[in-house]
Parts: sequence; structure tokens; C-alpha cells
Amino acid sequence: MSLPSWQDPNYGSMIRAALWLETEVGEGNIFTKTRLRSDFSGVSQIDRRIRDLRTHGWQIDTRREDPSLNLDEQRYVKKGIEVWIPGQIKAKPKTSLTSTQRAKAMQQDNYLCRSCGIGAGEAFADGGQAAQLDVARREVLRADGTTEQQLVTECNRCRTGGRDRQEDVPALEAEVRGLAPIERKALAAWIAADQREPGILERLWGRYRTLPKESREKLARAAMDNEA
Repeated sequence: MSLPSWQDPNYGSMIRAALWLETEVGEGNIFTKTRLRSDFSGVSQIDRRIRDLRTHGWQIDTRREDPSLNLDEQRYVKKGIEVWIPGQIKAKPKTSLTSTQRAKAMQQDNYLCRSCGIGAGEAFADGGQAAQLDVARREVLRADGTTEQQLVTECNRCRTGGRDRQEDVPALEAEVRGLAPIERKALAAWIAADQREPGILERLWGRYRTLPKESREKLARAAMDNEA
């Protein structure tokens, strides 16, 4: 079935923007803000209408979610609710976060990406642009089998790969309870400090793996002699 025209003035600007993405851009393709504003010349706040589509399940990435994009570019990733069909727009949308919610979540997370630990403005190890932090929703499985969405701070790189991630908290709790006392004590110390420094065994293992074969054999003998 053919779609209505995105140029039909009987539709609101958000619906027209959705139809434009479907017919003029296509899923997976990139469009620029310049092109958007040119095609919707005379339509005020068309950028905001594009953002409004996200609350109806449309995935439209900016440079924040996809570092390969330029500042003027966005990628239409996935279609959401077909907002041009009467009644569909009333489907329950995802609620937008307020500035207060974002600020509180970032403060609770010590202004660090909870996946990789990088801070806002810090450079990634492989170079490139500085890290940008934002607040994402993470689906968490609870003990009663239900799920809820909780807020977590992530950088623009980690957020891109974790959209469908779900955390099984009861399973993690069970693993913690199954640790040996010395292991649980070490974990508790890392949690209290909100960081983990590698222990001497980890450092030695890392150095061992970088050694040439002859040197690895010497270190292996030292380890076995010490064990004896």
C-alpha cells in the first residue's frame, strides 16, 4: 500500500516528517539538517518534530549515538509507530527524560560512563573525538520476574551498542553470594571505591603474555618452582 504524500498540508509537521523519512530517506540512510530544513522550508521547528518521533519508537541517531556521523548528519535507523494512521499516534510512547532526571542520574553515576568508565570530555584510547555522556534507559530483570527501566550514564560509544541490553540482577546477586569470602571482600572494596585496580597476579599475567617465548619459559619455571 502506498504511503500518503509527505507534502500533504492536511497532516501535521511530525507526521509529514515521518512520511519524509520513509519515502525520501529510507531506513539505514543518512540525511542532513540542511536538507531537512530545505525540504520543509517554512515549517517552524522541524528539527523538534523529528525528535518527537523518537517518543513513538522511531530510532533516529545523531553523532551522540553514532560517532561516525558528522555534526550536520543524522541516520534514520528504524521506523516506529505509523503515526499517519488514525489512532496509532495514541499508542503509549516512551516518556522523555527531564533535565532534572538526567542531572540526578549523572550525579549518582559520578559523571562517568558506567560501561567503560570514561568521563565527559576525556579522549578515547584510540583517539578521535572526546567522549560525550548521556543518560540511557536500561532494562532490569527483578526477582519477581518483572522488568523495569532504570537510568544509567553511558558515553556515546557504549550507548550505541547497548540498546537492547537487559540486566538480570537476581542472577548477579546469586553469583556474588557464591563467591569465596576473600573474593567477596575484594569485590566489596572495588564497589566502595567505585573503581578497580589490577592486582599483582593480573599485572604479572599481563606482562607474561607480552614476553618472547624464551622469557615466557623462564617465568613459567619460576612460577612452578615457587609452587613447589
